[in-house]
Amino acid sequence: MSIHKIGLVVVPLLAIAATEAAAQSPVADRFGALTRNSQWQLVSTVPLGFPTFHPQGMVKVGDRIFLSSVEIIEPTERYPAPRDGLDRSAGVGRGHLFELDLEGNLVREVVLGEGDIYHPGGIDFDGESLWVPVAEYRPDSHAIIYRVDPETLDATEILRFPDHLGGVVHATDAGTLNAVSWGSRHLYRFALDEDLSVINGSEPPEELRVLNPSHYIDYQDCHYLAAGQALCSGLVNYRQTPDGPVFALGGIELVDVATGRPVHQVPVQQWTENGLVMTQNPFWAEATEGGLRFYFIPEDDSSRLFVYDVTP
Repeated sequence: MSIHKIGLVVVPLLAIAATEAAAQSPVADRFGALTRNSQWQLVSTVPLGFPTFHPQGMVKVGDRIFLSSVEIIEPTERYPAPRDGLDRSAGVGRGHLFELDLEGNLVREVVLGEGDIYHPGGIDFDGESLWVPVAEYRPDSHAIIYRVDPETLDATEILRFPDHLGGVVHATDAGTLNAVSWGSRHLYRFALDEDLSVINGSEPPEELRVLNPSHYIDYQDCHYLAAGQALCSGLVNYRQTPDGPVFALGGIELVDVATGRPVHQVPVQQWTENGLVMTQNPFWAEATEGGLRFYFIPEDDSSRLFVYDVTP
């Protein structure tokens, strides 16, 4: 593992962690008041001043944003027929966790993963640590989950697992680590001990997962709120007719992590000028006086941070 520091600014992140964690509690209540008719207002669009590759997950901690991203060096290739249970080659890539300020400047970065395991997914922040999954860039493969210190970017390996884990949340009050598979079609629930080590991670995947009962979007990024609930965003590409053009339907769901069932669902009808839905990958939400503020980074390579205020 290597750490690359650029213009390092020391910020007392842990000193504000308790405030950030407490501020998440109203998010579920305010999200539950949103509908598809809620008013979305664009607050700002901030260009990010560095190559972002293919962003995946995002959390905001004080005046810093942590962004996971996969750098594709050699794309995967589909096999004519599955090989050893895999539908494509591993490809070659590099997994990044970026730290940036709210003006879009890169502060630090760390490279995570190893070998064929180079694809970071959706990430979470529990008030003390960042939780980052890194997997092979193909379904039914392998993954590593890291716990990362936001002060130092030191990463601790928590779990190696024989499936693609594309996003994780740390359910602090339940003592579990919840994850989604490729396309979020399966939901995993891992038990943690007091040292935040996984208790049941050696059990077969089929004994730890359930089918996702929500089908209209695939979760890309999720964040734990409180009281057993997480906020998840994502999308699915659809066609109006069998030969018609593809369009992306995006949405955000409040999910009960114990059952995997959505509690409240809201479609997102906001796109970039080029037609990318805002929930393409990374997102973050925080409560405001009148509603919620959402942060999105839907674009690859030369990305922008889109900030929206939403009121019921």
